[in-house]
Amino acid sequence: MITAAQMRAARALLGIDQRQLAERAGISVPTIQRMEASVDVVRGNVDSLMRLLAALENAGIELIREGAVSEDGGRGVRLKTRANPPEDGAGRSPARQNKAGSSS
Repeated sequence: MITAAQMRAARALLGIDQRQLAERAGISVPTIQRMEASVDVVRGNVDSLMRLLAALENAGIELIREGAVSEDGGRGVRLKTRANPPEDGAGRSPARQNKAGSSS
């Protein structure tokens, strides 16, 4: 199916907000909000999920399940199984760098 993170990422790639996604899918904004608040796999009414998936697909979003390859070969992003925070030249993550000393 689709995860909440994929849903948020799809909206970001399309440059749309929750209201616009709700309009495209023909479902309510609170439904989109509940779906995006899911811990992992989006939970919801089957009809609402199918409408959501169809709207994303019609907008050009390809959902790639874990371990699968993209069939169409377009540009995209994928979250690694273990995501590591980026490091600066000193080997610190941005969060640690800001705490260590910022000039703001």
